[in-house]
Amino acid sequence: MATTSDYKLGEFQYPRGWFMVAEASELAKGALPIRFFGKDFALFRGESGRLVCLDAHCKHMGSHLAGSATSSVVVHGEQIQGDSIRCPYHGWRYNAQGEVDHIPDYDGPCPKAAKLNTYLVREVMGAVMMWHDPEGQAPDFEPPQLAEWDAPDWVNGPYDHLGTLAVHPQEILDNMADSNHLGPTHGVPPEYFENEFNGHLYIQRQGGFRREYNAYLSTHTWYTGPGLLLSRQAIGDMRGIEFIFHTPVEDGVTKVWHNNLFKAGTSTPGPADIEAARTMQDAVLAAFSQDFQIWASKVPALQIMCLPTERNFELGRSWYRQFYNPRSACDKTLRLPTGKHVPSHKLPPLDIAYQLEAEGRQ
Repeated sequence: MATTSDYKLGEFQYPRGWFMVAEASELAKGALPIRFFGKDFALFRGESGRLVCLDAHCKHMGSHLAGSATSSVVVHGEQIQGDSIRCPYHGWRYNAQGEVDHIPDYDGPCPKAAKLNTYLVREVMGAVMMWHDPEGQAPDFEPPQLAEWDAPDWVNGPYDHLGTLAVHPQEILDNMADSNHLGPTHGVPPEYFENEFNGHLYIQRQGGFRREYNAYLSTHTWYTGPGLLLSRQAIGDMRGIEFIFHTPVEDGVTKVWHNNLFKAGTSTPGPADIEAARTMQDAVLAAFSQDFQIWASKVPALQIMCLPTERNFELGRSWYRQFYNPRSACDKTLRLPTGKHVPSHKLPPLDIAYQLEAEGRQ
């Protein structure tokens, strides 16, 4: 298993950005224990509807705030009070600012030293997104929010929880530059392919005939920061938007979720539209699973033996490094790629390359 230092990405072990940490529906049962970026967190929805994320372990005796399903306060629905959470061990209550505001059977002042760190979380398209920043600063870009998620003529799919993969996310990001795997792995040799780099956005446009679908496939794919991929796809007459969200759990271990939105032919989708949406989601997940299986069995590509036509790999890795380094380094020392880059052995982009772009970039 390779780690961030093996890829020589930068100063930080884990990247800066917005990351999925849970499906929002998982919070319906109460506080959720999660682990990402090598740390444990307690995530819950307060009675006001507010999402709260705290360091997991109570300062009193180290118990996990979301680590018990059998404690009396949990079983009897007493753990979440307002936007605060009680420790399942001794009942110390932490508010949304991470401060202890009540201790059972104790009349003295609550210890200020018991304060826990809090983390910015938002609900976005049915997912809970966390802002992770080793520098501890406010977000400098927003998570993606698609209008289609709430549009009546689009069917939202359920999140596929794909579990963890003992692969550094660098290997997943490399797919954005990898035009040459599309034929052997996915059966869709690209007729056009290009990348574009624009700040925190990394964009791929490609298309070609896919024999498994017996249809032309055109995609417009982009990362918003280092862990949130969306892909507008046209498969013949079908239109969909694929989600691939991945988040570091440990250094070199990544958790992955998948979803797909489907454009129905009506503003009141019926059972046939729901079935068509499920069919499309299964199809794009099967394609992603082809990558997933290869990542699970390959050795790390710490250095890629690039062909002359594969310079986009290094451009993509240069873009990725900005999230592993202080913002000041990004401004002064990192040479981030900008503009469009097309592998020279591919044809120039066809008009269809911009067909999906007319529907909106992000």
